[in-house]
Amino acid sequence: MTDSKQLNGVTLAYLGDAVYEVFIREHLIQRGIVRPNMLQRAAKAFVSAKAQAALIAGMESEGVLSEDEWATFKRGRNAKSYTHAKNTDVVTYRTSTGFEALFGALKLDGQDDRVAALAAWCIAYVEKGGTGHGQA
Repeated sequence: MTDSKQLNGVTLAYLGDAVYEVFIREHLIQRGIVRPNMLQRAAKAFVSAKAQAALIAGMESEGVLSEDEWATFKRGRNAKSYTHAKNTDVVTYRTSTGFEALFGALKLDGQDDRVAALAAWCIAYVEKGGTGHGQA
């Protein structure tokens, strides 16, 4: 197992994107959404950069993250990235990179229960309309 503190934020985000996406895909399929175009549309409420930035804001307002988790988020958010935002502004894109880095770091550090708890929190938050980007 690799220590997440040895990796840069963009690398952590690369993993975290996939980790979080699996939780969302499983959730949507369990809800009975099975058509690919419907799955993609529903997933956007959870995985878009705008939704992830709203989730981070919600986590901050509800005190969901520990100090160490905030530090990991900030490391991902502040990491030098050579890609650019496609459908959003730079601040939102960087915030979503920090969100994904948090999930990647927790996964690498073997904190699977915490990953699952945060993913469950995110799903509940989106489904109650907390992101402002529609319910899935």
